[in-house]
Amino acid sequence: MLITNVIHGSPIDNVVTCCAPVARGDTVQVNTVTVSAADDIPIYHKMAVAHIPAGTQVFKYGQPIGIASAEILPGQHVHVQNLESDRGRGDRKKGDTK
Repeated sequence: MLITNVIHGSPIDNVVTCCAPVARGDTVQVNTVTVSAADDIPIYHKMAVAHIPAGTQVFKYGQPIGIASAEILPGQHVHVQNLESDRGRGDRKKGDTK
């Protein structure tokens, strides 16, 4: 099934927020890019729409929201299993990814 009910807030975003549940195998349309869901994505969760190498920033609404703790492939569910938040972290200096 083709899903278009997603939020892609900025051209630099490498994830979308799914405004409805997405089943593995569904396709998500973002502008001219179509990505097949590799996982079941719960409502209001994030799905990668681009390759995100481990250790790089994840962008949502044009803002960095964390660092990929593992490689994230397009279509994968992006959540605590592969994303480490860098918001509100008192143990890191600004810009430090380790």
